[in-house]
Amino acid sequence: MHAGFPDFRLGKVLATSFTGTLSERRGNAVERIPTPHRLVDWLTVNGLAVDSCTTAQLDLARELRESIHAAATAAAVQDALPASALQVINDRSAQGRAAAILTAEGKRQWRLSSASCVEDALGVIAADAISIIAGERDGKLALCASPTCQAAFFDTSQSRTRKWCEMNTCGNRQKKARFHANQRKNPRSAE
Repeated sequence: MHAGFPDFRLGKVLATSFTGTLSERRGNAVERIPTPHRLVDWLTVNGLAVDSCTTAQLDLARELRESIHAAATAAAVQDALPASALQVINDRSAQGRAAAILTAEGKRQWRLSSASCVEDALGVIAADAISIIAGERDGKLALCASPTCQAAFFDTSQSRTRKWCEMNTCGNRQKKARFHANQRKNPRSAE
């Protein structure tokens, strides 16, 4: 985890990490990008650094986030993809003007059209969502087994049977809950 950003869930898949900026959707929802500055922080941590963000751009980002969540959730349960979500994802992808560049270390990096172009960064996130929802990458979309989370995540495990969006949060929380429930049922087993 990056110093200074302990509340960001940083996964290996940009699009589903972005949907994780609103967590515990079915419990006490936690907004992790409540201000334009926090969106700038999240984009920076994810290799899409921008100098600034307006409230209108934050609204565009949240609309994209919710559209990706809706489409990824539908794909995970093999439902029809919602037309309104597809429109937002496709519009953000088409409006972004980011270019993939190769670094001297042989890594892909994104170059945005200007240092303050949040729309370019959103275009990269939308394109990433398109690639996973379209099935172009090795893995499958799944939903977190936590009843309060239900986040869509991209499972790249060998068996494709991962249950949690993130083991360090949802998985551990569920394990602790089971442990404590077992302790209440069998108080002597703790002795």
